[in-house]
Amino acid sequence: MNEHRLGTRNPYAGSGSARSPKYSQEIQSQERTDRLRVGNIERTRVTRNHDIIRQWAERRGARPATMPGSEDDGQIRVLRFDFPGYGGAVLRPVDWDEWFATFDARHMHFRYQDRRADGTPSNFNRLERPTREDR
Repeated sequence: MNEHRLGTRNPYAGSGSARSPKYSQEIQSQERTDRLRVGNIERTRVTRNHDIIRQWAERRGARPATMPGSEDDGQIRVLRFDFPGYGGAVLRPVDWDEWFATFDARHMHFRYQDRRADGTPSNFNRLERPTREDR
């Protein structure tokens, strides 16, 4: 087991994890809308495109948010989506411009999935900061 991964969602993350390019594809434009699949598993997608991120969230009723008290010098530090019915009472709503300002300043990538293997909409998403080599 990789000791530095203890306490994370998947301590076994490795070449077969969602971070693997084998199971993800970077999406840079809205023109690429076909479903990306490996067998019965839909690939995760990765983008920095604001329009794609916003449309993905809005199709699910999700709104940009942050954790109260996570601000630093008036700037939000923790980015979240508030999905309806998922306990968003602890989240503080923010506007899209503020959310994307933090997203861009931190050079983040949005990893997401459109549909589950059974074809139903997926809320899977992860905001990731690339390593220095990825920038």
